[in-house]
Amino acid sequence: MGKKALLVSQHALVPKHEKISDKDKKELFAKHVISFAQLPKIRLGDAALAELEVEDGDVVKITRISPTAGEAVFYRGIINE
Repeated sequence: MGKKALLVSQHALVPKHEKISDKDKKELFAKHVISFAQLPKIRLGDAALAELEVEDGDVVKITRISPTAGEAVFYRGIINE
């Protein structure tokens, strides 16, 4: 009974999620010549986003630590479906 509830973001298997700024979003799109529609999506209700102040149309940067690749960075567009 004395256990604290573990937040999803604190779980060892959940990679770091962070919202990127509008400026960084524009730079990402320009650097890779892509649009928001071309990004893989993540739903606004995803448990990994619960602690972030994000909304439909935002972009999150996901950083995964890999024993072979070191650090791998992925981007996801937030949708509210």
